[in-house]
Amino acid sequence: MRRLLRRYWWAVALLVIVGAPIAWYLGSPLFINRVVDEPFPTSTGAPPFPMSAGATIPEGMTQRQVEEKMMEASKVQTAADEAMPAGAAPGAFVARGTFAGADDFHKGEGTATVYRVGGDLALRLESFKVTNGPDLRVILTRHAAPRTRADVMQGYLELGKLKGNVGSQNYPLPKDVSLTEYRSVVIYCRPFHVVFATAPLRTAE
Repeated sequence: MRRLLRRYWWAVALLVIVGAPIAWYLGSPLFINRVVDEPFPTSTGAPPFPMSAGATIPEGMTQRQVEEKMMEASKVQTAADEAMPAGAAPGAFVARGTFAGADDFHKGEGTATVYRVGGDLALRLESFKVTNGPDLRVILTRHAAPRTRADVMQGYLELGKLKGNVGSQNYPLPKDVSLTEYRSVVIYCRPFHVVFATAPLRTAE
């Protein structure tokens, strides 16, 4: 009897040792906020005529013309480096949606906006807050308002792991992405296949 009781307590101890870290990983995000505050995404394109020691002047241009081109490129880059949406070029706004929670427990708020910055597209979450959870992902879905795993599996594109459940953050989009194919931004819990929040996208007119 004593030996059986000892085995029982060893089994309990083993269950606690193995299960406690898993329970902490899965449950602790629900009570902990991860706050981020990224600046507005900027273009990283190089000036069209970078000149270095030993460089030659492009054919058909004078030294003066090259210098003027470099000055113009420098001004454009400086304007793009201002960390604010107002620094984006006219027409940079491509699509936008407003987050809503998936249910009474999984809450979400803020905006999801796709901007064109230089030659690239970037998704920016602003005034953003969502219920935290384990291994949350930012994805684009073909479904306009997904609520279940089946809705998501109709077609999606993962942009990366959610950087924080509170605050502004950026996610670059692939160059060949077509926003006509993807109709919403979704915060998705990958381990449990649960939708936390959804922002249906509307393209700019």
